[in-house]
Amino acid sequence: MRTINELCDLVRETGYAIHLYHGSGHLEKVYENALVNRLRKQGLDVKQQHAITVFDEDGTVIGDYFADLLVDSRLIIELKAISGIMREHVAQILGYLKSSRMENGLLINFGSERFWIKKFVMTHL
Repeated sequence: MRTINELCDLVRETGYAIHLYHGSGHLEKVYENALVNRLRKQGLDVKQQHAITVFDEDGTVIGDYFADLLVDSRLIIELKAISGIMREHVAQILGYLKSSRMENGLLINFGSERFWIKKFVMTHL
């Protein structure tokens, strides 16, 4: 089994290869499908638009959201195809990690001329 850092490196390398091949300008769904296709071909368990339960502070289930991708049941990936990442997008991935009580997430943007990816880690106390 890969460590979380190895998993993130693999996603980063795969995303960069997709960006080189397809460039920018496609809809987010095109990049999502490409990333799913290539990660599955590498033997990873990848779920698209996967429902993740959101908990309140006392553990009560208060709803769910749909992660763009969930890789190996331990890495949330939020994808964008926009000209630039804004604070709202960072808040989105951090909110997903906090509410779902998952620890690791990647925010990836395929929409700018340069490939952009950032890893987020949420420690739950």
